[in-house]
Amino acid sequence: MSNRLLRLTVNGREHVLAARDAATLLEVLRDQLLLTGTKQGCDGGECGACTVLVDGAPRLACITLAASVEGRAIETIESLATQGRLSALQRAFHEHLGAQCGFCTPGMVMAAEALLRRAPHPSEAQIRAALAGNLCRCTGYVKIVESVQAAAAGEPAASHLRVEAVR
Repeated sequence: MSNRLLRLTVNGREHVLAARDAATLLEVLRDQLLLTGTKQGCDGGECGACTVLVDGAPRLACITLAASVEGRAIETIESLATQGRLSALQRAFHEHLGAQCGFCTPGMVMAAEALLRRAPHPSEAQIRAALAGNLCRCTGYVKIVESVQAAAAGEPAASHLRVEAVR
């Protein structure tokens, strides 16, 4: 098995790294770039826990070869918080209890982020369709949908949540 030199733009930063030809984007993100917010779930493209954005569109990192996204803009959950502050969507998930165990949350948030970028005021049906590829074992999706609706409505944050970078 051979390695190749990859040039990936992740969260606005360019990275040059050596990776196996068959390395998935998920492996490179988690193991080489130490961006562990993207979760490894099913490893078969069925659960959505590994959803990232590639050129603004949701993509399953577990079934995407890293080499196939060279020269494209890759965004992970880590890109959404700015200056230690959660994004409006992340805050809405927290405040409206859209996260239970939290394992699916990064993938859900990234799928919802893509939706809100293309449809800032989506209907419930649009939200459910956009999240259809993301599975949650803990909820009936009601709180997740409510979280996306709250972010779309621009509800003011009840708190000023800060996040700390973990490395």
